[in-house]
Amino acid sequence: MSSPPPAAPASIPFPPPCPHLASYRSSLSRPFRHLRRCLRACPLGNGPPSIRLDALAHPHCAACSSSSSPCPSRLLACLSCAQVFCPAHASSHPHHISVDLLRAELFCCSCRDQVYDRDFDSAVLRVFHDAFPITSPSTTAPAPTTRKRRRVHFHHWRPDPSHSHLIRTRSTPLHSISTHPCGLRGLNNMGNTCFINSVLQALLHAPPLRNFFLSDRHNRFLCATRSPPRNNKTNNTTHNGDHLCLACDLDQIYSAVFSGDRTPFTPAKFLYSWWRISSDLASYEQQDAHEFFISVLDRIHDNLVEDQQNSNNNAQGDCCIAHRVFSGILRSDVTCTYCGFTSTTYDPCIDLSLDLDPTHITRHNARNGERETKQKHNKNLSAPTTLMRCLEKFTRPERLDNEHKFYCQKCKERRESLKQMSIRKLPLVLCFHVKRFEHSTMKKTLRKIDSCLQFPFSLDMAPYLSSSVLRSRYGNRLLPAILDNGESEVGISSGASSEFEIFAVVTHSGRLDAGHYVTYLRINNSWYKCDDAWVVKVEESTVRESQAYMLFYVQKVLYYTAGDNNTIDEPT
Repeated sequence: MSSPPPAAPASIPFPPPCPHLASYRSSLSRPFRHLRRCLRACPLGNGPPSIRLDALAHPHCAACSSSSSPCPSRLLACLSCAQVFCPAHASSHPHHISVDLLRAELFCCSCRDQVYDRDFDSAVLRVFHDAFPITSPSTTAPAPTTRKRRRVHFHHWRPDPSHSHLIRTRSTPLHSISTHPCGLRGLNNMGNTCFINSVLQALLHAPPLRNFFLSDRHNRFLCATRSPPRNNKTNNTTHNGDHLCLACDLDQIYSAVFSGDRTPFTPAKFLYSWWRISSDLASYEQQDAHEFFISVLDRIHDNLVEDQQNSNNNAQGDCCIAHRVFSGILRSDVTCTYCGFTSTTYDPCIDLSLDLDPTHITRHNARNGERETKQKHNKNLSAPTTLMRCLEKFTRPERLDNEHKFYCQKCKERRESLKQMSIRKLPLVLCFHVKRFEHSTMKKTLRKIDSCLQFPFSLDMAPYLSSSVLRSRYGNRLLPAILDNGESEVGISSGASSEFEIFAVVTHSGRLDAGHYVTYLRINNSWYKCDDAWVVKVEESTVRESQAYMLFYVQKVLYYTAGDNNTIDEPT
């Protein structure tokens, strides 16, 4: 008799065991031992484990063959007499327990449902481990810690009588912006600096980054009095002794934007500091907004003093506010197509660069709120590209060609392989970079891709996590991806929320050499267009029809928390 199943959480009731399976186990001492040599493990991208069949064997359902109905693709084999039949004729079979030939899963003919057995599942996973061993993560980027995040309870601040008296007597009411969201202020163009203004608007309204600076976690007045570190590799001071710190300049911009003044602000000091720190990009020519975004986060990481104290946590994304907000971890699995050996590495990332994929959307695979489109009669007309299709292409297994052969540690030589990317850890703020600028190696030129990109306002990243990718690889069973520290991939990927809400869209219009960047901000479910110094309210359709170049999503719990009390009320 099989042992009772392990205890499950109270919120998820464990299904009762199948009595027919228990009867089958009690009749045999080792019921599934003869199935081990019949199990076949498939490498990455070729499906879950299945039952091994002879090359000349063509299993079919005898009942379906005698009738005019076509033979179904899913077949079952009885564990007692080895007869093959389909699920439709399983109830007429005299024995109870059978196995699915395609997915190697147990099926009860009397219950007409799949059944779970812990010993059978362990045997399937043992066969897969023996055929395709999984290596430990590479030392190029240490695996992140899997400690649970401490739950923080937020409470609204209520002033005591003394604070209320100070507010009434020492504060100035802001009458002019009572009907507008707080923080909406244009930025003046200082000569082809629209790429700077567009990225700054997105950074200014990123909830975790905004809360960090508005809560005085980085004070520019105290930072300027600190002496520069001894082993400072960046140029933080000029020859005149001026202090250069982009974090301090951002603190100044936050103070100016959220001060209540609606007149456009000129970020001249920020531009000066960025020019001095990034001298290779210092010019009045139009620059790429994505490159500027990466450069700003890198310089903030270099400038903040706490980076020097936590430099060992760089790969985990806990070293500075820029990495704590935008840093995630990617998982890369490279599998040898000859022997099935898999090598796994982890790499930190602060954004995801996606290729445009104009694949048609069908009603069967539409999700995340993407619009269902019907294929046109004209084959030259293709459906618009969606963000979900781009993410599916990003996590799809890719065959490495002869120029990028993988050195297999089991074969001891370079072999053709399959590479698959997935997301191991999600950041608080998720940034997508759409590759609209394509480089032609033959013509040695750059061209812009003007394809429309459909993106949802609410995004669920669960299908693209490492746990979901591994589940699709190993089939409908427990995941065997156990790390060195004993934690499973499922617990790591599901540690943070996978639901995100969009809050900023950076668009690019015009030609490659003479284009213009504009940012659309989503505040209190309303959209505002930030075109340098001009800030106007727009409709949702205007945002959807724009050519998105960078998309900024924040975890849904942070988005709705940031939306509370985001307007300035009139004093009573």
